[in-house]
Amino acid sequence: MQVTKKDKTILRELARKVAEIGNDPVQKERAALWTRHNDLKPTRPLVLIFPEGSWREMLTDKDLQTSADCPLRGLEWDLRARIYYREKMQDDNVIEPVIVSPVVSRSTGWGISAQATHPEEKTGAYHFIPVLKTEADIEKIQLPKVTIDWDQTRRNFAELQGMFGDILTVELRGRAGMGAAPMDTYSQWRGLDQTFMDLVDNPQFVHKVMTRIMDGVVGDMEQWEAQGGLSLNNRNHYVGSGGNGYTRQLPQPGFDGKHVRPMDMWGHATAQIFSEVSPAMHEEFALRHEMRLMERCGLNCYGCCEPLHNKLGISKKIPRLRRISISPWADVVKSAAELGNKYIFSWKPNPAMVASEKWHPDHVRKVLKDFLAKTRGCVVEMVLKDTHTCRGEPQRMWEWTRIAREVAEESVA
Repeated sequence: MQVTKKDKTILRELARKVAEIGNDPVQKERAALWTRHNDLKPTRPLVLIFPEGSWREMLTDKDLQTSADCPLRGLEWDLRARIYYREKMQDDNVIEPVIVSPVVSRSTGWGISAQATHPEEKTGAYHFIPVLKTEADIEKIQLPKVTIDWDQTRRNFAELQGMFGDILTVELRGRAGMGAAPMDTYSQWRGLDQTFMDLVDNPQFVHKVMTRIMDGVVGDMEQWEAQGGLSLNNRNHYVGSGGNGYTRQLPQPGFDGKHVRPMDMWGHATAQIFSEVSPAMHEEFALRHEMRLMERCGLNCYGCCEPLHNKLGISKKIPRLRRISISPWADVVKSAAELGNKYIFSWKPNPAMVASEKWHPDHVRKVLKDFLAKTRGCVVEMVLKDTHTCRGEPQRMWEWTRIAREVAEESVA
């Protein structure tokens, strides 16, 4: 890993700032708050913001100072993003004084990939072109084979340790997420229109493909476990479709302190393409297949952008279900009545509030207060994500977070 002296100096200075932020006692306070929250103990509503697409208007390539070919340019962005959180957004994210050195792996992949036509607009909608046309095409779906390169993994870790170990903890981290969206994959390979026709006209085809996909998902997980490549995700890891992983309930009993099992981890599944599919079809064609992953995990999250208010009954069949995503299109009142204080109500407010032509902070406050009034007694987190733009006004993101924190604290005053 060739890093110039100038680039190393830039990175080490950023690392010092992150170390100062990460060692601030407020981070331990937030970690304790998340632990209580994820363990279903009473707390104030928690607030998270993930700018996602809006980052390109908030922290751009022009803000990076390392050379364009620096192999650690991605790390520079990560360090600057953590500093940005502290200086500008101040949500409940926990910033740890850690640099992650990822396990190096290779996968043979699925043998097929989605094909789509894209519009001229950079973030516009696109159309999937079917690559699964007949039952014979199912044989094209290969089960991925995973190989971990431990020699390269150790070399990378040693280099990062030598470069930053005196400032931050360098943590070797393998696969720290257990997620599956098999029906979303199916729809990308089959095409959206054909997917919905298949549910009625060719249900056995759907089940054969979904079984094949989940064979690959479960097999991938088993290979990571067998090669010792899984890592716990019970700290400030992103879990589900938005949330921190802190909990005292993971790892599960029997963990030997070294070899992580899926049962020691958070799992997640979603079927976003099934927003308007009936609960019965959702259970038959998605949930029954997704269960093959979630039954192996210690705690589970379910859902993302699909509205689940009419499907919470079937969702509760998931073993050790803890976090449920309630999207902008879900019925909040109905969801609150179903979830109570038995599950985490992971609310995703509509990101349009920061993407509209004009910024209306009073409207934001009204929406958030109304939501918290309707969910009183629930275990609530407000997670702003899926934002593709903030109209070039990053302060909208800062103000949203400030308002959300104020409203959350007022709700328990």
